[in-house]
Amino acid sequence: MSAVANPATVAECLRVGAGFSQGDRNWIAEQFATLDARLAGFHADATELEVSVKDRNARGQKVTLECWVAGRQKIVTTSAEEDLHAALNDVRDDLRRRLNDAKTRQEPRHNKHLREIDQPEGVPAPAAERADAETA
Repeated sequence: MSAVANPATVAECLRVGAGFSQGDRNWIAEQFATLDARLAGFHADATELEVSVKDRNARGQKVTLECWVAGRQKIVTTSAEEDLHAALNDVRDDLRRRLNDAKTRQEPRHNKHLREIDQPEGVPAPAAERADAETA
């Protein structure tokens, strides 16, 4: 994987939306700092994060974290946790999982030789391959 010249970081890409003030931004960026390692594979100028909260500090508050990366679908994570700190951690962790899942889904396309490795004897082929072999 080639290194990105200007890697994305939470501090550089984060915007605060409804329910948060600019004063909250630094605190939120600290909470989301663990995302930096995952975002580093993307260009900073092609990555955006926006966090917002509806009905802050009320029963039924909803925290939303949106992530836009150029060339990929927008990822939206939400949390209805009553504690704001817990809700922020929830959306952060969900975004990290979804970014990892998206990366994993892309990799096999670019590593065709990995998919074409023959199965060792005694190991059944995946169901899709068995179905293809039966119809052929």
